[in-house]
Amino acid sequence: MRTYDFLEKWDELLIPEIVKKLTLINEYKGEQRLFIEAHKDELSQLVEIAKIQSTEASNRIEGISTADDRLKNLVQAKTTPRNRDESEIAGYRDVLNTIHENYDYIPINASFILQLHRDLYKFLGNINGGIFKTSDNIIRETDRDGNERVRFRPVAAWETSASIDQLCEAFYKAKDEVDPLLLDMMFILDFLCIHPFNDGNGRMSRLLTLLLLYQSGFIVGKYISIEKIIEDSKETYYEALMDSSANWHENKNDYRSFVNYMLGVIIRAYKEFESRVRLLTDPGISKAERICEMIKGHIGTITKAELMEMNPDISDTTIQRTLADLVKNGKIRKIGGGRYTRYVWKLED
Repeated sequence: MRTYDFLEKWDELLIPEIVKKLTLINEYKGEQRLFIEAHKDELSQLVEIAKIQSTEASNRIEGISTADDRLKNLVQAKTTPRNRDESEIAGYRDVLNTIHENYDYIPINASFILQLHRDLYKFLGNINGGIFKTSDNIIRETDRDGNERVRFRPVAAWETSASIDQLCEAFYKAKDEVDPLLLDMMFILDFLCIHPFNDGNGRMSRLLTLLLLYQSGFIVGKYISIEKIIEDSKETYYEALMDSSANWHENKNDYRSFVNYMLGVIIRAYKEFESRVRLLTDPGISKAERICEMIKGHIGTITKAELMEMNPDISDTTIQRTLADLVKNGKIRKIGGGRYTRYVWKLED
């Protein structure tokens, strides 16, 4: 039977690769504090952009989506949900806002986890919102040939409430002894392995990730969407989760793969924060140059809509003209057409 004891496991994570990432993240944390103090006005728009991206990405991972214009209006509470997907998006928005505004006052216990889950489903009137799972759930996966197999069997429904209580007790017991970043990510891995709800476990895990990081003083997710970074690397995310959940019920799992992946996500968020703040606050960078640098620094393809979302102070006309010039000058490559057009920086031959 699974037991929860972070004090017994955490020092196994102190391998050179993870220690190096912890050191780097703490350096970024100090630098971010200085940025925030110096550029509060400019950073307010990063917060709004991150909310939209986080809400979109975390729901899209689970196959929940809506049109871009509807999404933005839902996140900004300028419209009401029209269907199930939009109701789930609106619920995520409200829980995300609760965490942004009240993270210092939310204890990590079963009661508050249930309240957050209840709010996730409040626009659906879902009877499963705010209660632990009522039947056993199984995590399945389908291979490329369409064959389905059981990847993981979470805790049984009858054990769930006690398991969450034990998990939270273990968290507080280790809080003054274990590095906060390691403790936070170990908690999230165990939460996912318990899989306490009939639905919404993935989205709850990402919301709890933000909550724990904020409480530990790492608030980069408020300005840069951690959920979007996870979505952009979700294959690696699922591989790390699978590796670290192996032999979990027997207390023989290895947290290193999942923790190492999540620390990489946090580092990428801090790097993006640093880059975006530089572009926003440097008076010597024109709007066209800002767009150019954003495309150059972006991993993979990017759309005009994403550029507009990331730069609300730049007009549609300026962005369109800059994209056209960059394509004409051979700096970027245009992929697709119409509303599905994407752009990518051309690497040097």
